[in-house]
Amino acid sequence: MASFKSNKRRTNAMRALIACSACRSRRRKCHTERGSSTCSYCDERGFNCHRGGTPLKARRHKNTGMTVQSSDSETAETGMHLPPWELCLELVELYFDLIHDQFHSLFHRPSFIEQVRKGTAPRVLLFAMMALSARFSSNAAFSNIPPRDRCMPYYDESTRLLDLRINSITTIQACVLLGGISTTEDNAITESVYYTVACRMATLLDIARKPVQDPLEQEVNIRVWWTLCMVDVWSSRSIRLPRQMPHMEGLPLPIDEMSFLHWRLEDVAPDHGDDCSSSLLAQMITLNRILSQINDAIAETAAGSTITLVVEQTVQDLSQKMDDWYAALPEYMHDTPENLQRYASQGLGRIFVAVYLGYYHFGQLLFYQLLHEDRHGSGNHYYTNKCKFFAAKLCTIVYASHATPGCEVWYNMVGHILVIASTVQIHTLLFDTDEAVIAAARSRLEQNFTILMRLRDYWPMLESCFARLQIFHEVCRQNIDSSFRMDMWMLKFLSEFAEPIRVKGDDEQEGMVGLYSVENVGVSPQDWV
Repeated sequence: MASFKSNKRRTNAMRALIACSACRSRRRKCHTERGSSTCSYCDERGFNCHRGGTPLKARRHKNTGMTVQSSDSETAETGMHLPPWELCLELVELYFDLIHDQFHSLFHRPSFIEQVRKGTAPRVLLFAMMALSARFSSNAAFSNIPPRDRCMPYYDESTRLLDLRINSITTIQACVLLGGISTTEDNAITESVYYTVACRMATLLDIARKPVQDPLEQEVNIRVWWTLCMVDVWSSRSIRLPRQMPHMEGLPLPIDEMSFLHWRLEDVAPDHGDDCSSSLLAQMITLNRILSQINDAIAETAAGSTITLVVEQTVQDLSQKMDDWYAALPEYMHDTPENLQRYASQGLGRIFVAVYLGYYHFGQLLFYQLLHEDRHGSGNHYYTNKCKFFAAKLCTIVYASHATPGCEVWYNMVGHILVIASTVQIHTLLFDTDEAVIAAARSRLEQNFTILMRLRDYWPMLESCFARLQIFHEVCRQNIDSSFRMDMWMLKFLSEFAEPIRVKGDDEQEGMVGLYSVENVGVSPQDWV
């Protein structure tokens, strides 16, 4: 009988001519029962099934009680209801714990939490924050909803509430949040549109130098501006478009995190001064300037427009800048277990880890471009060893973060940089002869795979990360000798994290869509042995 019912359901289900937003985001077929305007996936979860035009009628999720948007005139004005106050506050706290200051820095946490308590926080921001954080909640309200499926109702509502006619810092913050969500949902075009709007509006409003009465507001504006500058570097590279943010001379860097977090509205503004070395965010900004130059250098190498001697000199110059950055750090900011514990005790462990994830990732990118030439040279493999050093340190701090309470990094970009670090381990397995070095690389690869699988539970973007590993594996099988050559394919692999990638030299191949589901990838650490 159960089998008959299952067959009957499949018979009655029709594939929709236009997939709804939820099914598009998860890259699955959108099936609708005969006589229904809501697809099976959204109906089972109580989601807003939206295909453009007017959203469909509201339902209350049978397991969570979450209200979903309706098309009638009353609900069209009010939209989706916020969750109960306790759940709303929990999700906002989760956002600040696991996303903010790692992915972007947009808010003064104490002030925003106070707005939530008073019921005055902008709904467009609340729903966007919850779209990012709900996947991490252990609240019983989500007990029957897979973590990755919790985003869309909140994302849809924040999108509905966004009004680009309102030129304000709130609109800019909302665009950055929605752009971040689009990144996690593997939607590069939408991500770029949101980030571009945020950058343009911030520039037109001149938010970093805009006169304000409240010095705390000024500091928030400065942090938003610098966030956009950092986002602009990696986002524009990922879609091969020009950067949007102008260079601004004399703009102060953010103050240190503890001073910022303890700042209250009635306080006198702290003095920025010339030394912002104690600010983790300021260190991120300084590093990001070097990343911009690294990206440009890699693009020139991939295009073949620079001879090897010039490439090597550029790499040495940028390497010196990275060394100078580290040497200028106060000792209490060096990457040591003691410093990690100290920052964790202050509630700053995750942003400390994020700083070094950037440093080590930028280092592995810088030297990655010479892996191929270095292997075929007659030297001491200096560039290869430097690339392996940075990739190994990146892996080590990820492992340390997950072993240290309050330091675990779960934001989606960890998946992309771990994939790059994993390919460096693959290089060791393919070309090294030292058994101890090979064993260490194999161990890192296995640990990376485990972390990527855990990240996959939260972020749809990880499907593409696994697909990239599988495709890189195939490239190595086809031609080991050229698999690490820095060409346009490799540039796309390293930088365009939000775009699908095909097997090298096979851009016209048909039937590649199936590769972007992790179930079809079949990759495991054993595949690299």
